[in-house]
Amino acid sequence: MSSLVWKIKTFDEFTVPELYAVLKARIDVFVIEQNCPYPDLDNYDQKAVHIWAEEEGEVLAYCRIFDQGIKYDETSIGRVLTTEKARGKSLGKQLIQYAVETIENRFHTPEIRISAQDYLIRFYSGFGFENTGKKYLEDDIPHTEMIRK
Repeated sequence: MSSLVWKIKTFDEFTVPELYAVLKARIDVFVIEQNCPYPDLDNYDQKAVHIWAEEEGEVLAYCRIFDQGIKYDETSIGRVLTTEKARGKSLGKQLIQYAVETIENRFHTPEIRISAQDYLIRFYSGFGFENTGKKYLEDDIPHTEMIRK
């Protein structure tokens, strides 16, 4: 029987073990797996709402969301990940669904901006995100700006 739990918390609501598990998952996926050293601790975590799935204290899927005017004019979703162990279980789809619902409920807007890694453009399109055509390298990884209206 799975003990999968979804959590939605602000920075100040984190327990120390939760924060450690989230940061470990972000480093494991973005820095180690994608071989991309970048400044993960960017002083935005304190302004974000964090959404993640965990099992026995281990983070399996995670993202952070922001209200309008923090990172962009629109609300936004970032640091989206599914750990290697959790891939192929549709946790990424559930994660984005929760993120969109949380933004609509907490921030009262359907408009969301994301910076999508190019290989995920089709995935995000399934949630109503549209390719703006703005492409760029972020930490040497091709990204495309997408907006959900």
